Formats: sequence, C-alpha cells, structure tokens
Amino acid sequence: MAVENNNKFPSFIYGTAWKEDATTDLVETAVSAGFSAIDTANQPRHYQEHLVGEALLRLASKGINREKLFLQSKFTPSNGQDDRTPYDPAANLTTQVKQSFEGTLKNLHTDYLDSYLLHGPYSQPGLGTEDWKVWNAIAELYKTGKTRFIGISNVNIVQLELLTEKAEVKPMVVQNRCFANRGWDKEVRNFCKTNQIAYEGFSLLTANPFVMLNPEVRSIANGLGMTPEQVVFRFSIQMGMTPLTGTTSEQHMKDDLQAIDFELKDNDVQLIEAITG
Repeated sequence: MAVENNNKFPSFIYGTAWKEDATTDLVETAVSAGFSAIDTANQPRHYQEHLVGEALLRLASKGINREKLFLQSKFTPSNGQDDRTPYDPAANLTTQVKQSFEGTLKNLHTDYLDSYLLHGPYSQPGLGTEDWKVWNAIAELYKTGKTRFIGISNVNIVQLELLTEKAEVKPMVVQNRCFANRGWDKEVRNFCKTNQIAYEGFSLLTANPFVMLNPEVRSIANGLGMTPEQVVFRFSIQMGMTPLTGTTSEQHMKDDLQAIDFELKDNDVQLIEAITG
C-alpha cells in the first residue's frame, strides 16, 4: 500500500520521558516557549502520559487547542512496561495495541494522534512474528484515520529495511538515539532519506557530551554567537533530522528552538559529522 501523506511534520519535538510529576508544568512551559510538537508514550514506567493530557487541557483553556499541536505517542511492548502495564498483557497483540492506543487517546483528551510509533521491536537483529502482528495493528489505526503517521523507534537498519520492503503500510517515521561515535546513525538516516521516512533523533546532547566540549565546535558556536548545544541541534536539522529535546529549563527550551533560525556552513556540518570522540 503506497502512502501519500501530505500532513506537515514538525521541525523540533519536545520529549516528555522521565519528567514524572513535573510533566504537566513542563509541557505547558514548552508549548509556551514555542514548541508545537510533543512526544510521549503509554508507558507509565518512563512517561506520565495522563499528565501530558493535563497540560493539553490547561493549554486549551488558554486558546491553544489540540489542532495547533502535533501529538506523538508509542505502543510499548509488555517487556518494556512495569507492573502498571496500560493494557491486558494476557490479551493477543492486536488487542494490546488497540487497548494501549485507546488509553493514549483518553490520556491526551483527543480522538486522533498525529504520529504513533512501535516503541521498539520484539526481536533482534531482524523482525519476528510479534513485530509483524503489532505493526499490522498499528497500520490499521493509520488506515482508519486515527493517526496521521506511523513509525518505529529504537530500530536497526536490518529491521527497517525488512519493514519497508514487506509491510503493506510502510513506516513513515523513525525515532532513534543518535551517537556521534556511531556516525550519528548514518545507515538508518540515509535509508530514511532515500525512502521519504521522517527521522527523529533523540539523546543528541546526552549521548554526545564530548561533541559540545570539542574545541572546534566551541569555536563554531562562538563565531555564531550561539552555544555548542544550539550548534548540535542545528547540525542535526541540516543532516535531515527532526531533533527531540527533553530539557527542563525554560531558557534552554527557548535556546534550543533558536536552532531553527540560523545555518551552519557545509564544512562545519562535515566537521561535526566526523567527530567520533
């Protein structure tokens, strides 16, 4: 099934993992700072999705309604959950996906999502029966219009190639952790570019502290009147990524968004891409 998707994809996403009781205030602050895209998951172990929903209600009362926001959530397999699994783990996988998705809609006070991801494959290094069952269940949500994009997180190149080659509805989004010392996930990124798949990069700062400390990166930042962190986010954008940030600082939220407004020279992009440690 070929997909023609004309929905707009965001240029920067605010991530809500590990925010616990601060989730509501931080999401409200992030949107007030300028973010229009929010990433969450129906995984109480790491996300408080219902508190994202509380923030959305607060924002709606201020005139920032659901339609102005891009909401992305995930189906997390039972092995990624704690004892608060938000669906019946004894049910079949199709039912688990449906229950989790309906729970997400309820948590977020909405009747549709902009993007819905499989949080991570069940199998390594390829895809197993469980992955295909879950993907087909996610694809059905797309076909019925309940989500505008579907995709997968924490995926390797073998898995992504298989999914793109064999799935009836192809993945439209990949969300991966980006390590500089692994080429910023180059193989997967290049595949995404070739196949018109949106690539979201997370842990761009936390996985790569040595990049911000690199003297040449600091020199580039100084020359632009920016911070090394802003330079890394700008680099990721010019490499074709949609970056995620999970900062809890309102000032850093505003700073991060400034990465949309300046450009790096091509040789600076190449220099950063080549940093491995």
